[in-house]
Amino acid sequence: MAVKRFDELVAIVARLRGEGGCPWDQEQTPQSMRPYVLEETYEVLDAIDSGDDKELEKELGDSLFHIVMLAQMAAERGAFTIEDVAARVSEKMVSRHPHVFDPNYVAGEDEGGISAWEARKARERTKDSSALDGVPQALPSLLRAHRVSEKAAGVGFDWPDLEGVRAKVHEEVGELDRALDSQDDEAITEELGDVLFSLVNLGRFVSVGAEESLRIGTTRFEARFRRLEAVLAERGTTVHDTDPDELERIWRAVKPC
Repeated sequence: MAVKRFDELVAIVARLRGEGGCPWDQEQTPQSMRPYVLEETYEVLDAIDSGDDKELEKELGDSLFHIVMLAQMAAERGAFTIEDVAARVSEKMVSRHPHVFDPNYVAGEDEGGISAWEARKARERTKDSSALDGVPQALPSLLRAHRVSEKAAGVGFDWPDLEGVRAKVHEEVGELDRALDSQDDEAITEELGDVLFSLVNLGRFVSVGAEESLRIGTTRFEARFRRLEAVLAERGTTVHDTDPDELERIWRAVKPC
């Protein structure tokens, strides 16, 4: 049934793009689809965060539509088909998981871990490629930092323990302090980036994604700030009209539940 439904979707997209189809769908290009693909990705993330399975089902459908659309465009120019896409990822998953699919494979340590995954990818690379290849430039900066550091760690470029990562964070904060003292904007920018990257590494080391952690932190701040605004509104005032010391007192009183 799943294959039938997928084939129906592929046929629908082909009809939308074909003669007598939808003008909007017909005029789309991979470049014009880019913002829609990105928007739908974030809507999937919102649905995951909401815990609403129906919403997740809907958003996954929208994302799948865009994937099929992009594959249809490629088929029209003779580049590849959606079948090629499915075949390639299937082959890759089987190749990267010999401990699951190969009955003759001798299992070793960390078979399902990142390091084993990266080691198998390393065997597929050419001599001119890098262990850091494959991380999209367009990823949100924190997520990209996590993936870059994860790939480096996957080939052995990493700290031996958590203390080394924490020491690096303190070292980078110290360098940022010195840059702030110098009032050198370029140095401040570089050192702040190094602090953020070291914090991303700390999160990775303890299996906490910096992107998700910041998302949660921002949501908590927003909820707390809105409670502060509500308290002030009950008094008939606003943040602009309130003494900083009083703002701090209220801020402490409206800590997240």
